[in-house]
Amino acid sequence: MEFKLETKKNKVVFIAGLTASGKSDLAIWLARRIGGEIINADSRQIYLGLDFGSAKISKTEEKKVKHYLLSFASPRQNYSLGRWLEDADQAVKKIIRAGRMPIFCGGTLLYLKSLVEGWRLVKVKPNRKLRKDLEKKTLADLLSALKKIDPVRLKTVDQNNKRRIIRAIEIGRQLGSVPVLKKQSQYEVLILAPRVEFSRLELKIAKRLGQRRANIVKEIKNLRRKGLSFDRIINFGLEYRWFGRYLRGDIDLIEAEEKCLVDIIRLAKRQRRELERISAVHWVKTKIEALSTFKKFLK
Repeated sequence: MEFKLETKKNKVVFIAGLTASGKSDLAIWLARRIGGEIINADSRQIYLGLDFGSAKISKTEEKKVKHYLLSFASPRQNYSLGRWLEDADQAVKKIIRAGRMPIFCGGTLLYLKSLVEGWRLVKVKPNRKLRKDLEKKTLADLLSALKKIDPVRLKTVDQNNKRRIIRAIEIGRQLGSVPVLKKQSQYEVLILAPRVEFSRLELKIAKRLGQRRANIVKEIKNLRRKGLSFDRIINFGLEYRWFGRYLRGDIDLIEAEEKCLVDIIRLAKRQRRELERISAVHWVKTKIEALSTFKKFLK
């Protein structure tokens, strides 16, 4: 099936949803039926070498459908939201020129929000020395620093995400404050999210973590051999935070897995709350329902 989108705004699909809810499986299934290609919208799956810890699809699954923005950025350097928006825009244009349907897939809700609202971010080059100094500071210290620079931005930043706080400080120090976002949406977005009973999702999360644990540990050891510091690895969060702390000798393996599981479930609850606030989300129980919703979207 080919698509020639003549509308003023290009139509795209965004498969969002809770962690471990089956987003990737749905995206691949849908793409194969509608002539789609997939753009990664997970902020950790962008990086090379972050495979098991980010629950990245296997190479076999990746070959089923063409993917963009997956496993290409160096984990040594931060990959910014602004860069993702630019790269995603180029991917969309390439997919549409080929007569295919762009399908975003990932659980990074900031990517979803910025895409739907059409954010245009200020371009401020990374300050490597500043970032290195800031990464050594505690979350509380970073929030205090941002408050002094730009208390308005402090209210909107994800206060549990060190990388985004550091980026806000970086911009604020260079420009005096973090500018108000410019918004100009250029896409008509169909948002699909798999609906899974939360109690069943919790069991799936626990099972998946248990199955991946040994490979996550091996992966972190490999990242260390490639020269990444424990601080850098831990900064990727969740699995990398807890199993990185285990390998650094801060905690034992049982504590690492238990606390990681708690954090992942907490993430899933936060994703559910935030997605439920978005009225445009279509919660789908089956793949057939997703396909039916897509066909209505095209009309």
